[in-house]
Amino acid sequence: MMCDHFQTFARFNQWANREIYDVVTNLPETEVYKKRPAAYFGSIQGTLNHILVIDRLWFGRIAGIDPGITRLDLILHEDFPPLHEARQAEDLRIVNLVDGLDEAALAGNCDYNDTSGKPWTMPIRRMLATVFNHQTHHRGQVHALLKEAGQEPPALDLPVFLFAEKWK
Repeated sequence: MMCDHFQTFARFNQWANREIYDVVTNLPETEVYKKRPAAYFGSIQGTLNHILVIDRLWFGRIAGIDPGITRLDLILHEDFPPLHEARQAEDLRIVNLVDGLDEAALAGNCDYNDTSGKPWTMPIRRMLATVFNHQTHHRGQVHALLKEAGQEPPALDLPVFLFAEKWK
């Protein structure tokens, strides 16, 4: 039962990112990089970059891979086109990783070190909930920044995805 839940969220994440990135692709470049007081990570680009950083960090932990993330504000891509390409690759990796988890794996724990080196243990199902919640939180910020930039942000509600993708 939990497998289906998290598989749905992995695909929702992929879809929601595609929707957001499609709008950002059509923005004037100056709007993508424009410093905005309401943007905790400085800009639309900075916020999208942060989401990718955290995805690599948490999903790396789940996969048992050290992604080399040492700071939460690490800049992975200065420019939007390579960030967009990396996002698509990461979303596919997330779907494949989550699809590979069974109920036993979701019930298990993951030992990891935070970015300061402090050790932690967390249930994998809680890690997935954490990262999917994080994505939604920051995509919501990008949603507001798109409106501020004069663009109509896409509808990102879960039922929109479920009906659009005919996901059961």
